[in-house]
Amino acid sequence: MNGSLLKERAVYVIGIGMHPYQFPSTTPYVNLGLTAVREALQDAGLLWSQVQSAFVGTAALGMAAGRVMLRHLGSTGLEVAQVENASASGSTAFRLACLQVASGERDVVLAVGVDKFGDGRRAILKDGLTPLSPTANVPLVKFALQARRYMRERNLKHEDLAAVAVKNHGNASLNPYAQFRKPRTIEQVLNSPKIAGDLTTMQCCPRGEGAAAVLVVSDDVIRRLGLDRSRAVRVLASVASSEELAQDAPPLVELVRKSSAEALAQAAVAPTELDIVELHDAFTIEEILYSEAIGVCKPGEGAEFVARGASKIGGNCAVNPSGGLIGMGHPLGPTGVGQVAEITRQLRGEAKGRQHNGARLGMAHMIGLGSVAIAHVLARP
Repeated sequence: MNGSLLKERAVYVIGIGMHPYQFPSTTPYVNLGLTAVREALQDAGLLWSQVQSAFVGTAALGMAAGRVMLRHLGSTGLEVAQVENASASGSTAFRLACLQVASGERDVVLAVGVDKFGDGRRAILKDGLTPLSPTANVPLVKFALQARRYMRERNLKHEDLAAVAVKNHGNASLNPYAQFRKPRTIEQVLNSPKIAGDLTTMQCCPRGEGAAAVLVVSDDVIRRLGLDRSRAVRVLASVASSEELAQDAPPLVELVRKSSAEALAQAAVAPTELDIVELHDAFTIEEILYSEAIGVCKPGEGAEFVARGASKIGGNCAVNPSGGLIGMGHPLGPTGVGQVAEITRQLRGEAKGRQHNGARLGMAHMIGLGSVAIAHVLARP
């Protein structure tokens, strides 16, 4: 996609809602999802009957979860589609919602992500091929190896990786929707149990449950229904791609680089113009690698970017002001939608207690097992 649809027909985020991310509980997923949807409707000033279609991102709930959940709001005959794309399920649901509005087919579309901790069975474990080793398909092991290699090449210390977790746990402590709400020190991060290689528990994201919802609309709807245009955040770009072989960089890092570059080109924005970036930091090394790949800092300077405070709230570019996957949590289905909700809140100037002042441009970037990448660029009114 060359971005022409989003240029020809403007798409806006008009409503956002969340159910706090939390550790597994007995709360039904319907309660989680509807909490987020109702909050988004109220935030937008829309009625459920005005929503024309819904894309539901989930990775662990099973068939027809969206329709089962949404009928509790009333059976209005709207289109419902369920989206599964691993960690990028919610991001993909949001992309489809944006494109449907941009195409002119619909004017009011819901993207909602919801999940509870499922059985975790992945298709790669059922592809009929014998793995090279018992850990060949375990992301934690891959990123632990990548962290060790990067630290050796850049002459980094363990504290350099731990600083990412300290920043993101600190941001999460200010976020009422975050799973972890306690600030952490370097010592606490490094002294937490090691999981693989140099990665400790506090350098890895938790799995849990939660929900996030976003309503996207056309310019016509804002005008016709008299919605608050000052709180409407425009979607400038939407990109989806998958991994390919790379010669000079790890495939996943190259995937992030290419997908973010394409999204920035669509939006006609330079990476150094971004004020907010929400990215996939399931492990601390990822934020360092992907900050470089997106271009908010120079190659090889990811750790130094964190160390000098450039990626904190109030720095050059606030990376994961929500707390990221490490602090905010990573319930899979909601994660990508939650990124968009956080960026929208920041661009509106409504992120109380963790506001990055003057934020006008943001990127939500998510990867999913497989591997796929989804990138969005948003702009304040």
